[in-house]
Amino acid sequence: MSEIFGVRFREIGKISYLSYKGNDKLEVGDIVIAETKLGTENGKVLVKVSQESHPDLAEPTEKIIRKATEKDLESIKEKAEEEKKAGIICKEKIEEHKLNMKLIDVEYTFGRNKVIFYFVADNRVDFRNLVKDLAKIFRVRIELRQVGIRDEAKMLGGLGPCGKCLCCGTFLNDFQPVSIKMAKDQGISLNPTKLSGLCGRLMCCLKNEEETYQYLNSKLPGTGDYVTTSDGLKGEVSSVNVLRQTVKVVVTVNKDEKEIREYPVSQLRVKPRRKKEKVK
Repeated sequence: MSEIFGVRFREIGKISYLSYKGNDKLEVGDIVIAETKLGTENGKVLVKVSQESHPDLAEPTEKIIRKATEKDLESIKEKAEEEKKAGIICKEKIEEHKLNMKLIDVEYTFGRNKVIFYFVADNRVDFRNLVKDLAKIFRVRIELRQVGIRDEAKMLGGLGPCGKCLCCGTFLNDFQPVSIKMAKDQGISLNPTKLSGLCGRLMCCLKNEEETYQYLNSKLPGTGDYVTTSDGLKGEVSSVNVLRQTVKVVVTVNKDEKEIREYPVSQLRVKPRRKKEKVK
């Protein structure tokens, strides 16, 4: 029975699952050479998948050929240098052809039989002449792959508003849909400059924390709800603090005198809102 490992071929790419039947024992962190749909590639082992924890997991069609040797590691270093040189040449050719596109990254396959150029552009780009020039220079298969602005931020990296490295550039494997409703659930100001990441889209961390906020919100009354407090006062909810699980209530004291008091949600009884009658 072959073993199954999760391998990442790009530093910030997706995790691919591959089978392995070799004699060398693989550990997390090992560099391996694998046969994939794109050809022979080098990657890093991130996780070993056990059949006990994933009994329904089918054996992957892509496979790990071997653990990288010293010669392989030297070849990987040389490949990285060649990618840098290829990027410089490609940028010069883009300027020469006056194409409205921005080169983001360059990737050689391990066998040096194909080079992939990643770029961003506002519109479709006719790069046929560019491909011809690059093919003449490198004499390998050329692929130009257009990516979105979220992918651009993932590849280039940077610091987010929190001061830490971007989520997409560190631990996120895939982009998840993010909506403005998530910001509302989390009580964040709907200011585009505060909600947007370096890519200009809604920040990925809104999705990361959504499940927690949904659970915490489910335990709180809504603004405008009527509640009874632990000290026997009745009032209307003016605001809630989701993380602290506290509620500010406008209560009536001494007959007509109103006062705002803060209570833990556990000390409140919520009166359901009356449904509005439909107008016939």
